Amino acid sequence: MRVFVRSFGCSTNLADGEVLAGCLAEAGYELVVAVSAADLVIYNTCAVKGPTENRMIEILKRVPANKKVIVAGCLPLINFDRVYKEVRFDGVVGPAAGDGIVEVVKRVLNDERVVALEGAVDAKPSLHLPRLQLNPMISIIPINYGCLGSCAYCCVVFARGHLRSYSVQEIVEKVKKDLSIGVREFWLTSQDTACYGRDVDTSLAELINAVSNVEGDFRVRVGMMTPNMALDILEDLVEAFKSEKIFKFIHLPVQSGDNQVLRRMRRFYSVEDFKRIVRTFRGIFPEITLATDVICGFPSETEESFGKTLKLIKEVKPDVVNVSKFFARPRTAAAEMQKDFVSIQEIKRRSSEIAKLAREVAFERNQRWVGWTGEILVDEIGKISGSLVGRNFVYKPITVKDDGNLIGKTLSVKVVRAHSTYLESQVIK
Repeated sequence: MRVFVRSFGCSTNLADGEVLAGCLAEAGYELVVAVSAADLVIYNTCAVKGPTENRMIEILKRVPANKKVIVAGCLPLINFDRVYKEVRFDGVVGPAAGDGIVEVVKRVLNDERVVALEGAVDAKPSLHLPRLQLNPMISIIPINYGCLGSCAYCCVVFARGHLRSYSVQEIVEKVKKDLSIGVREFWLTSQDTACYGRDVDTSLAELINAVSNVEGDFRVRVGMMTPNMALDILEDLVEAFKSEKIFKFIHLPVQSGDNQVLRRMRRFYSVEDFKRIVRTFRGIFPEITLATDVICGFPSETEESFGKTLKLIKEVKPDVVNVSKFFARPRTAAAEMQKDFVSIQEIKRRSSEIAKLAREVAFERNQRWVGWTGEILVDEIGKISGSLVGRNFVYKPITVKDDGNLIGKTLSVKVVRAHSTYLESQVIK
């Protein structure tokens, strides 16, 4: 039987999808690259935002009637009622289904309708299950599932649950195993990497140190860190980032530049806390790449509150700002704040304004790199025809001309042009 698997959303979900495909391939199923060639279609879904959920539903509706369909991932746990009412499906599983997908597929192909959601919110599959990597150069390692937050707007907790960390030893063994098959770049990922280990008496800093001590030529990208969790371990975290194997890149979502809005969001830090973390990292690593997230139009966000967010972006100058429009998600505290909702038109205006500012700031930050020479690790095919993308020590995406088999190679380059989202370079040698 031929199976098509596609994943959407965050890097953790992509890792989960690699495991689904790997387990099915080991069980003897043929993995195909097109829905038209498949007997069974698995969509590993995301539903973090309203528009994302709508997109998932539309994609599921387009699956041809002669194909079996399994809906996997976060959507079934976030809004099962909608899946049940609007989508034709033969099976449903939650996120991180692991090797349990094999039995579900077997039952579905025997014409059984399967809803396998019991215990899904607490799933924690082995890190050593088979995988089919999306990129042979990159290993995406979920270091924990769930988080310790209670953000008013977030529905992911209904799908991913509360903190469940892997041990440092399990993760280090995974890194060593993947190095042996040619991986050069690791993504340590989770809903919040900064809360890693608090349930197993360790910390993100200790994990980074342990991974850095593994012998081999590789680089590590540390995933999103909630500011209050990062603040708890800031000194140790900065020390751990000094390893040459760690990309000087931090993803620190601020969400708003107004402390009152942050309190209503149930984000347990202040704007000053956020700036302190940034200041501390930049004090040691002046060229570090800073990515952040902003939500426009959270209930009760006034024009003054929004102005404070604009001011923060202008002051801190992040390299990357992921801008989101507020959408009330099912069963969240924010969905109950209807009397304070900001109009859709105003949310669109604010998001457009901040996105424009973010592009300007990103371009300004990237212009500083024109003329830089140094090494990049080529890790992906570029979106522009005939180009490849590599990353330098601060994880800046730098394009080079595709001159053959360069994926996985380390190149010396000179940056010749800046754009808001990437840099162009020429190979020196």
